[in-house]
Amino acid sequence: MGSGAWKIEKRDHFRSDSFKEVDNVLENGSLSIIVLGASGDLAKKKTFPALFHLFKQGFLNPNEVHIFGYARTKISDDELRSRIRGYLIQGASSKESEDVTKFLQLIKYVSGSYDGEEGFRLLDKEIAVHEVSKNSADGTSRRLFYLALPPSVYPSVCGMIKNYCMNKSDLGGWTRIVVEKPFGKDLESAEKLSNQIGHLFDESQIYRIDHYLGKELVQNLLVLRFANRFFLPLWNRDNIENVQIVFREDFGTEGRGGYFDEYGIIRDIIQNHLLQVLCLVAMEKPVSLKPEHIRDEKVKVLQSVLPINDDEVVLGQYDGYRDDPTVPDRSNTPTFSTVVLRIHNERWEGVPFILKAGKALNSRKAEIRVQFKDVPGDIFRCKKQGRNEFVIRLQPSEAMYMKLTVKQPGLEMSTVQSELDLSYGQRYQGVTIPEAYERLILDTIKGDQQHFVRRDELKAAWEIFTPLLHRIDNGELKPLPYKPGSRGPAEADALLEKAGYVQTHGYIWIPPTL
Repeated sequence: MGSGAWKIEKRDHFRSDSFKEVDNVLENGSLSIIVLGASGDLAKKKTFPALFHLFKQGFLNPNEVHIFGYARTKISDDELRSRIRGYLIQGASSKESEDVTKFLQLIKYVSGSYDGEEGFRLLDKEIAVHEVSKNSADGTSRRLFYLALPPSVYPSVCGMIKNYCMNKSDLGGWTRIVVEKPFGKDLESAEKLSNQIGHLFDESQIYRIDHYLGKELVQNLLVLRFANRFFLPLWNRDNIENVQIVFREDFGTEGRGGYFDEYGIIRDIIQNHLLQVLCLVAMEKPVSLKPEHIRDEKVKVLQSVLPINDDEVVLGQYDGYRDDPTVPDRSNTPTFSTVVLRIHNERWEGVPFILKAGKALNSRKAEIRVQFKDVPGDIFRCKKQGRNEFVIRLQPSEAMYMKLTVKQPGLEMSTVQSELDLSYGQRYQGVTIPEAYERLILDTIKGDQQHFVRRDELKAAWEIFTPLLHRIDNGELKPLPYKPGSRGPAEADALLEKAGYVQTHGYIWIPPTL
């Protein structure tokens, strides 16, 4: 057996043993999942449905698991269950209804403030009652705190958890916390928040969740890049002209104007979601699939990004955004942005990474578009038809396809653009693609931090964008107006062209029908 085969076999062996260990851990000791902010929209729309789907698939054993909701709202257990139920039922089948009823019986509600001892002492008492009822051996119980809360209350809530709700020992048990973005508004506030939480918990206990890292096609990036031979020699500045990472929504802020105006599109989407995707596209092969090895490589990418040039930024704000009564009349907050990032290393020197996000545009999609260089010595004179592109469609209609030039069928020797297409809805019929939150919550239970943001990674990300954000906040950079339902400001297309992107005219990818 060759050395390469031995390495692959050893790595596979390591991974399978790791998952066996995880499975065993799931079978030992009680598991308490505490959703703080249980009466809020995030908990109702994302957290509880994700827990329900894990329960339905057998990942949450009712003999081990109990779920606690905690919030300031004074309601009963049944009132919380009633509020959640409508977000869980997707069909009218009796089996579905039965599963929902069983799941809801696992939920208990505790009311209390986010900075008061009394409420958290009561929460700890209720958790302890559950642990005793499950006959958990001392030190084996597990407590997972999901903070579905605004970051402003993270420090006080984490302090209360540390003082009053920790697992009492660590004989196989643990206490972990999950925190949602935004992790600060700039480098200084992010570091302050990291210091406040880091003073209370070890990094191994903190799971900074970015749901984009739980998306199926994002998780496929490492496999695509490092398990397929034909990508290895192509994935560099010698062959790739530019990379676009795009997020588009066809609706505006819709009632979230006041909240959104505090952050804007760069803080809301680009600095976290799109930058995380960039790391996976651009990183070097990690030593192994261990979480720390993967996150080490992501940090190296971020630390190689050059300061952003104002000439490579276009900001936009859609007409009517300020009509929202919760938005200031003179708001300078961008609802659209195109930013060109440049990575100063051997692989990517000279290749623009174009991050583009916007609201109230003409379509809804998120995708990665890798555009290759022109074919040298083009004997078919087909350059006008467009370049080869590898596109990964993250949402909707998950797919990956390769745009390439082929002969037009017929007697003439003419060329046309077509695609090699892997559309998940067609290829994997009957396979349910899990929601990102399901996957990430399961990872927190397993103790796998691969798809969560490490503290130094967060710091490096804010170092890239903080100077630009401060210039916007100070009014030095102004967003350009654009019409809802358009592509955004025309200047953004001009920036793409300046960065070297060549648009394909006359070709539209159409998802295949089943």
